[in-house]
Amino acid sequence: MSNNVAEAVIGGVVLAVAASFFVFAGRTGGLGRGEESYMLSASFRSVEGISIGTDVRLAGIKIGSVTGLELDPETFRAQADFLVKRDLQLPEDSDVKISSEGLLGGNFIEITPGASDFMLEPGDEFINTQGSIDLLNLLMRFGGGQ
Repeated sequence: MSNNVAEAVIGGVVLAVAASFFVFAGRTGGLGRGEESYMLSASFRSVEGISIGTDVRLAGIKIGSVTGLELDPETFRAQADFLVKRDLQLPEDSDVKISSEGLLGGNFIEITPGASDFMLEPGDEFINTQGSIDLLNLLMRFGGGQ
């Protein structure tokens, strides 16, 4: 009988640790933060290297994440939707580009604030965008002399 009680206690501890891990992962991963963020979007020539969940950064600090990517069939441009912290107001003339962490690192969306007195509202779209740069293609052009 004492063996069953010990197993039950250990099982309860394992379940408590697992639950606390999921709560921690949800909070640090941005889950459940819909009320603390607002949606913005941007249209890019190419979104190569980013996917849903990719970081959105300002001054190197994560301020949000990509929530959707789709192709606009009329313009053939990629539409990226992302959540940004609600307490962060961004000028409407801000620049958005897809940046790389280095040759071997991943890509992220980088926002450079503008100087406008008018701020973006939830659901607005950035006008000034720069898509990802294909480094391999760039190196091949440089090496080939084109």
